[in-house]
Amino acid sequence: MFTESEYIELKEKLTKDIKKEIIAFANSKGGTIYIGIQDNGNVVGLDNISKDMESLSGMIREGIKSDLTLYTKIHNIDLFGKEVIELKISNAPNKPYYLSDKGLKPSGVYIRHGNVSVPVSEENIIKMLKEQHDIFETEISHDQDLSFTYLTKKFESVNLKLDKSKYKVLNILDNNNYYTNLGLLLSNECPYTIKCAVFNCKNKIEFRDRKEFTGSLLKQLDDTLKYLNLVNRIKGKIENFQRIDTKDYPDFALREAVLNAIIHRNYNFTGSILISVFDDRIEVNSLGGLMLGLTIEDIISGTSQSRNKNLSNIFYRLKFIENFGTGIGRMFDIYKEYNLEPIISVTDNTFKITLPNVNYIEETKQDIIIKLPQKEIILNYIKENKRINREIVDKLLSVSTARSKQIISEMISENLIERKGNGRSTYYILKGEEK
Repeated sequence: MFTESEYIELKEKLTKDIKKEIIAFANSKGGTIYIGIQDNGNVVGLDNISKDMESLSGMIREGIKSDLTLYTKIHNIDLFGKEVIELKISNAPNKPYYLSDKGLKPSGVYIRHGNVSVPVSEENIIKMLKEQHDIFETEISHDQDLSFTYLTKKFESVNLKLDKSKYKVLNILDNNNYYTNLGLLLSNECPYTIKCAVFNCKNKIEFRDRKEFTGSLLKQLDDTLKYLNLVNRIKGKIENFQRIDTKDYPDFALREAVLNAIIHRNYNFTGSILISVFDDRIEVNSLGGLMLGLTIEDIISGTSQSRNKNLSNIFYRLKFIENFGTGIGRMFDIYKEYNLEPIISVTDNTFKITLPNVNYIEETKQDIIIKLPQKEIILNYIKENKRINREIVDKLLSVSTARSKQIISEMISENLIERKGNGRSTYYILKGEEK
C-alpha cells in the first residue's frame, strides 16, 4: 500500500503541476513520485507510459531551472500488472530550483512540508540563495590535482607571500586538506573560460576576431584586459594646438565590467563569460542575475552583496578592487563626462553590462564626419606652406566644396585657423600667426 509522506508523492496521471512536486523534493531532501497511483494508494497504471515518460523528461529539462537532469531518474515499473512511472529526485545541490516561467519568487519556488509541496517565502528564497552561494566556494572540488603557479605569481607581484600554509586561511583548502571550489577557480586547471568576439559592425553577423581565455581566473582577467586593450582604439582631437587622445572605452570602466563578471558570476552554471565588441559598444555578459532583493539602482548606488565572498576577498588582497560595491557607481560617473551612460540589463540567470563607445560616430547617408584626421591634414599643410585656400582643401580631403566649407568653418570657430583676404583671394592661416 502506497501512502504519501515527506518523501513520497502519488499522482494518478501526468499533469504540468507535477513540476511543483519535483522542485519541492529537489529543494528539500529528495523523494520519489509515482505516476499512475491514486492519492489513496490504488494503482491504476498509465495508458501510454512511453509518451508520458517522454513528456516528463521534457518538463524537467525545459520547465525547471537550474538543470535537474542529473539529479532525477525516470523508471518504468510494473505494479500488480500495471505500468507506473517511478521518478526519483535527489537532494540536489544548486538550490533553489524554480519554475522556468515563474522565476525566483514564491510562485516559482517550492519545498516539501510534510506530505505537501508549499511555496517558499521571499525571505527564505533569499536565505536559500545565500546558503547556496556560500556553499559553492567551500564545497570540495571534483578535481584535486591542482596547481597554483599563476596565483603565487600574482601574490608575489603585490609583495605577498603565498604558500600552502595560507591556503586554509584563504579557503583554498578545507579543514580536511581538500581543495575547495575556490581553489579550483584560482588554479591553473580552472574549467571556466572567458570568450571574446570582435564583430565587423553593430550586430553579430560577421566575426573580425575571437579568442577564448583559460587557466586561473586571475590569468583570464589579465589576458582578457590585454586583448581588449588591443581592440580599444584611440582617437584624438586638437585643442589649442595640443593633441588629446581618447580611447573608445575608458580603462576603468572596461576593467570594472570584466572584474564584475568574474567576481559576481554564478559558478554553479558552467557556461563562459561572453564579451562582444561591436563598432558602437562592448557587451560583457555573465551568468547569474542580481542577488534577490537587490535592484539595478541599488548596484549603481553602491549597495553590494557578494555572490562569491571568498573570491572577492582574494581580488581585494591582490588590489584588483579597492572598496567593495563602488566600482559600478564610478563607472557611471566616468561616462557622465561624455554625456553617455552604461546599460545594465538582467534576467533571472544573466547580468549584462553594455559600455558605449565614446568615440563612435553614427554613419548617415552623408559623408562620415571624422573630424580629427581631416583637420590634422589641413593643419599640417598650413604648417608646411604657411597658408591654405578652399580649393586646396577640396583636393587634400577629396570632399565636396560644401563639405570643405563646413570643415573650414568649424576650424575657425574652434580657433584653429583664421581667415585672410576676400573673395577669390581668401586664404587661411594658423590662428594668431600673421603671414
